[in-house]
Amino acid sequence: MSILVEELKQEHITIIETLKKTKELGFSSEEGQNTFRAAKKIFLSHLEKEDAKFYPVLYKAAEKDRNLKENLDIFANDMDKISKKVLDFFDKYSTGGSGIEFAKDFGTLYATVTQRIRREETIIYKKYDALNN
Repeated sequence: MSILVEELKQEHITIIETLKKTKELGFSSEEGQNTFRAAKKIFLSHLEKEDAKFYPVLYKAAEKDRNLKENLDIFANDMDKISKKVLDFFDKYSTGGSGIEFAKDFGTLYATVTQRIRREETIIYKKYDALNN
């Protein structure tokens, strides 16, 4: 496994752990808000790293691999939607949150992020590593 993929997988773990910790602490507490802001920062940093270091390698290879290009287009479209959902969630609850609506929104966010992570790690990260062996 490449060093970059290892780093990205570790960031996935950190993102999930930070979201879980935020939920445990509660969004109304100061510590919960700080953890919430940290989750947003980690998420954005992760996306920037993928955009700068990970996806350019794949898009270069996709110039000669139609199947890879199609996969990347699907992943990019999916990520655009997920990023919007995540950022909307962070904006909506930037000053705290509780109750049924928050629980529902958090559950949706958590499921969406964990599904995306699983798909990235089982599909696209493997393609990256295959190119870099």
